[in-house]
Amino acid sequence: MKILDWYILKRYLVTFLFTLLILIPIAIAIDISEKIDKFLNHNLSFYQVVTEYYSHFTIYYANTFMPLALFIAVILFTSKLSNNTEIIAINNAKISFTRFLYPYFVGATLVTLMALLMNHFVVPNSSKERKKFENNYLKQQNYQDKYVKNFSLQLTDSTYIFIQNFDTQSNSGFNFSTELYDGLILKSKLVANTITWKAVDSTFSLSTWKLRRLFPNKDSISQGNRLDTVFAFTPKDLVYKSALSQEMPSNELGAFINLSKKRGIKNLNAYYVEYYKRTSMPIASYILTIIAVALAFRKKRGGTGLNLAIGIAIMFIYVFLMKIAEVLGAVAGVNSLLYVWLPNIIFGCLAIYLYYHAKK
Repeated sequence: MKILDWYILKRYLVTFLFTLLILIPIAIAIDISEKIDKFLNHNLSFYQVVTEYYSHFTIYYANTFMPLALFIAVILFTSKLSNNTEIIAINNAKISFTRFLYPYFVGATLVTLMALLMNHFVVPNSSKERKKFENNYLKQQNYQDKYVKNFSLQLTDSTYIFIQNFDTQSNSGFNFSTELYDGLILKSKLVANTITWKAVDSTFSLSTWKLRRLFPNKDSISQGNRLDTVFAFTPKDLVYKSALSQEMPSNELGAFINLSKKRGIKNLNAYYVEYYKRTSMPIASYILTIIAVALAFRKKRGGTGLNLAIGIAIMFIYVFLMKIAEVLGAVAGVNSLLYVWLPNIIFGCLAIYLYYHAKK
């Protein structure tokens, strides 16, 4: 790379980190003002709050603010280059707009790789610890989070279970049944009044159970007061909430989606949205970089302020479309991949238009 490329790349990364470091303390300050009374009520130490909560809070919001920080940073330092007539000197040196973008794309690549690593592995593990702290100290247990009612699950191609009511805190439920099929023919059915998960040995304990086996010429019925057995599920498999997807690394989330499909879970689009979003948002770094450079490349009468106002408006529209796409993509029966990538497609077209306009 040439001296000019290193100069632009350095300004790109330094301004990006500086902008990000400005946004994060603002988010922390707002969060502290909302939760300070809860910290005091639980007698939490400063060290505990910082290490168990705000360390993970910082990781989450640094990843969330990354596109905004990148966009603002590129507009700021490119506008400064333009206002200082440095871009005029670059044009006089016969450097094309495409060649001028080269160090920007190197910077966008570094940011994208970091964002991909954060989205797929670092942030999910961090979110798990952050939400654990929130559930222990900051939130009240929701009734809907505690109980699962009328839940059915397909464990294998031939095995199905049904639970009428299950308490996720005590890991016990009522009116449990499991059926085993050979094609369309029922081979056996096991019912129990209660089912309890024993985490020590990863088994289930059934009470007041009855097992009926069906044969061509006769049936066999056995029963008892207690039966310890193993099933191909755990209590956490009974809770299907989109929030859980945010706590799974991508390899675990992908395996969870595949297993859930085999078990016959009908609507997994909320999980698909989270899975696809982890790639689409980092790739947006390239699109946002092109848009920001194209906006700030030409010197305008309004200067940096005008470029920044236009940029923030565009960023607001992008975030708005992204949130709408996430909601619509989670609806059953739609193509989640298309909805998640739709904001990038729309703004990608805008980036191409602005690129050719600036190139002229």
